Amino acid sequence: MTSRTATLIGLSAILMWSLLAVLTVATGTIPAFQLAAITFAIGGLVGLSTFIGRPEALSALRQPPLVWAVGVGGLFGYHALYFLALRFAPPAEAGLLNYLWPLLIVLFSSFLPGERLAPHHVIGALAGLAGTVLLLAGNGLSGFAPGELPGLFAAFVAAFVWATYSVMSRRLKSVPTDAVAGFCLVTALLAALMHALFERTVWPETSRQWLAVIALGIGPVGAAFYTWDIGMKRGDIRVLGAASYATPLLSTGLLILAGFAKASANIAIAAVLIAGGGLIAARDMFRKR
Repeated sequence: MTSRTATLIGLSAILMWSLLAVLTVATGTIPAFQLAAITFAIGGLVGLSTFIGRPEALSALRQPPLVWAVGVGGLFGYHALYFLALRFAPPAEAGLLNYLWPLLIVLFSSFLPGERLAPHHVIGALAGLAGTVLLLAGNGLSGFAPGELPGLFAAFVAAFVWATYSVMSRRLKSVPTDAVAGFCLVTALLAALMHALFERTVWPETSRQWLAVIALGIGPVGAAFYTWDIGMKRGDIRVLGAASYATPLLSTGLLILAGFAKASANIAIAAVLIAGGGLIAARDMFRKR
């Protein structure tokens, strides 16, 4: 598999993650950890289903403790912190801090063996950050109360957790992507435990809500983690980091189409900054080889 192919596969994760908000809204009022437990269980089963006819794939689950710590710590740690952020802090401010992770991936990639951080990678990532700030500012950034500090801090730490997980995936390049199925299943178990301790169970009330839950598990909380793993391990990690800023933009666009948000000039300008930043960062992919 070439680096370009792996990068394109990794980009599909960004497209799937853009569906996360609209599908989550469509699930109704299911508590966050309950929803995570169900969808990660589905995501794990999606991975296990690919083991059919490949019994040797089961060996991918036999990994040293460090690999499990990185995999489960990344998936569960990030989502637990993000849910905590949304519970205690305003969504716009929490989202802004959380979306530092694409920039952090671009910067952290410079510490990887054989990787070089060029000026256009940084420029592209900063343009994407500017577009994200503008996009979230248009949704109403405001001052914050002291009680919101834990949530804002959780969002900030979550960005570092996801960036570290993504970059460490590159360092653990020899670990097969099949192992992600195990990470998802353990994450589902931990989320179920958190749900049992802190939440009240609420089941989907309609078939539409059940379909949204299943779609979440198959796509944004399922296949996306496998394709992201391929992109991080074999693709251009700097391009993927910068391109990740397209997630909030695409997500907002889908919310507009679904009637959950309104179009604005801020969104249009943010689109130019984010798309332009992604193209600048991905300049190397368009060069003839």
